[in-house]
Order: sequence, then C-alpha cells, then structure tokens
Amino acid sequence: AYNWSAETQGIVLSSFFYGYGLTQALGGYGAGLLGGKLVLGSGLLLSSALTLLVPRAAELGAGFLVGLQALLGLAQVGRAQYTLWAKWAPPLERSWLMNIADAGCTFGTFSALLVAGFICQSLGWPLVFYIFGGVGCAWCLCWFLLVYEDPASHPWISAGEREYIVASLAHQGSSHGLSLPLGAMAKSLPLWAIAIACFCTDWLFYMLLTSMPTFMSSVLHFDLSENGLLSSLPYIGNGLGHILAGLLADFLLARRVLGTAAVRKLFSALGMLLPSIFLVAVPYIGCSSTAAVVLLTLALTIISMTGAGININHIDIAPRYAGFLLGVTNTLGIISGIIAPTAVGLLVSQDPRAGWRNAFIVAAALNVFGLIFYAAFGSGSLQPWAGGETKLKLLLAEKRL
Repeated sequence: AYNWSAETQGIVLSSFFYGYGLTQALGGYGAGLLGGKLVLGSGLLLSSALTLLVPRAAELGAGFLVGLQALLGLAQVGRAQYTLWAKWAPPLERSWLMNIADAGCTFGTFSALLVAGFICQSLGWPLVFYIFGGVGCAWCLCWFLLVYEDPASHPWISAGEREYIVASLAHQGSSHGLSLPLGAMAKSLPLWAIAIACFCTDWLFYMLLTSMPTFMSSVLHFDLSENGLLSSLPYIGNGLGHILAGLLADFLLARRVLGTAAVRKLFSALGMLLPSIFLVAVPYIGCSSTAAVVLLTLALTIISMTGAGININHIDIAPRYAGFLLGVTNTLGIISGIIAPTAVGLLVSQDPRAGWRNAFIVAAALNVFGLIFYAAFGSGSLQPWAGGETKLKLLLAEKRL
C-alpha cells in the first residue's frame, strides 16, 4: 500500500520487539502485585485500542508506525498469565491446562493469518486492523466480567471444586509483594537450568521461524506460497503438539509413573533433542526438497513438547514468582531470537550451502548443551526461596504434633 523501501519495512516490522522485550519481566512482576486479571486485561485492552490506530499511523508516515509498533510491543504482557495459573491450575492438571492456553496462541496466529488474507482481498488492509482491534476491545468486556483472580473469589464454581483447587495449591503460598528474592534467584541452579535451556531452544525456534522461508526459497527452491497447506502445517502441528504434550505429562504425573522433575526433563528432551537431530539431517539428505521440508516442519512441531517441560517448570519451582520468572526467561528468548537470524545471515553470506549447514549445526549444538545443563540441574520441587521453607516448617510442625 505504501512505497517504502525494504530497509524501512524491516524497521517497521522489528520495532514491535523494541517494546516487547521491555515488558516481559515487568508484566509478570506487575501481575504478582496487582493480579493477573487486571494486568492481562489492561494489556489486551491497550493492545486492541492501539491496533485500531495502525492505519492512521501508516498514513502519517513510517516514523509514526514505528512508534506505534513499539507501544504495541509494550502492551504484550501475556506471560503474566502464569500468575493466574499459579492460583487456578492444580499440579496434576497444570501441564494440560497451560498447554491449551499456549496452543490457543498458535491456533490464533494461524487463524488470524487466514482471516487477514481474506479481509485484505475483499475489504482492504485497513479493515484487518479495525476488525481485529474491535474484536479485541469487545473481548476485554468478557474478560473483566468472566475472569476471577482466584477460586476463592469466583461466585459460580462448586464448593467441591473450589476446595479441591485451593487444597492442591495450599503449599505454595500467596502472590509476592513488592520485594523479590533476587539474590536467591540468581544463585538458584534449577532456575539457571530453565533460563539456559529456554535461551537455547528459543534460538532454534526463532531461527526456524524467521529463516525457514529463506532457506526453502534460496536453497531448496521451494515456493511455500504455492502450497498453503504445507505452510500452515508448522502452526497446526505446534498447536496440537502442545495439547498432546500437556495430556501425556499430566497422565504420567497422575499415574505416578514419573515424578515432576522426570516429566519436565523427558518432555524437554523430546522438544530439544529430536528437532536438533532433524535440523542436522537436513543438509545431508541430498536434493529432496520434500524431505527437507518435512524434517523442518517436524522440528517446528516437536519443539512444542517443551511446553510440558521447561516452559512450565517455573510454576513448579516458584509458583508465586512464576509470572516474573517466565518474563525473565522469555526476555532471554527474545534476545536469542534477535541474535539467531543475525548469526544465520553472517554464516550464509559467503557460501550459502555451507553456511546453512553450519547454522543448523550451531543451533543443534546449543540445544544439546542446554538440554544437558537442564538435565543435570533442573528440578521439579518448590524452591526454599519461593516458599519451600514454609512448607518444610509446616511438615515438621505436623510431625511434632
């Protein structure tokens, strides 16, 4: 619609992340202080309202759109949902419930792309932002009317369900106050294990997400636009993978086949090791573009297994700080998402085929390192600095009685 250079388009598209990286930890911290309902609802309302302004900002010029995109990034506080899950999701249902929410993000992206294309062709591109922004504002009304901060304040659930949820989460304590045990967090090996594993797996994920179309077109000479089903498979597979991983993880926990730490490490291993193997295999399968596309699609699909592993391990070890901690590790993921495409560009600039092979090997090696570190130091137990000491004292007191 506008005759902007490729450089300007790149700046506009990337400006969203200027704000996005700043509010991940702040959103989680704010949710712990003010409540997840208020923070998430406010973020959704602000994001929807700003979306309505995108066409006007584009008319005013690229500079206005860059600023608006940065503000849209600031409004993304979705990771604060973990503060709500810490109050609502019983340990034996946690994996499934939280992965359904993550799958919603994937299916939402897929659906939005399909609907946006139809709206653009039939009604014009500005209507995409007006419709999506309007729907978001309307949904905010439903959010504030229907969502409650915790089971105790919900007027409609049964007494039995309320008691079950509250009792299953009684050991973890309430939301945090103004202060955070930052020193203890910095010394926590289980937390470092999650952070390093998240950085490594996000490197692979963002590299695939941003660079796979380039690899397919420049190396495999495969036009994704000619096969809409194939281009949508990673989204469908990733969403279904999240749901399946959550169901299997909770099944193993409920049947006591494995403990929490073992389940988290198992699904992290599946989501980090298998995509790494597929990635390394791609440059060595010859001229079969179909096989390469299948391997890359499988890698993006199976990486969703980490949804029942490292991605929700924060809430196992520190439920009262889960929103803040996920914001911190998500910020690390954003950093890796910025570095990874840049590294790919440097590697493929001289010799594309050798460069892509090296880029895949680097991503796979990082994932293997992250998995080994997580397997060695990861935990599924409530940490002392997150309320574990309180739980221990209660147990000791009961024994004395």
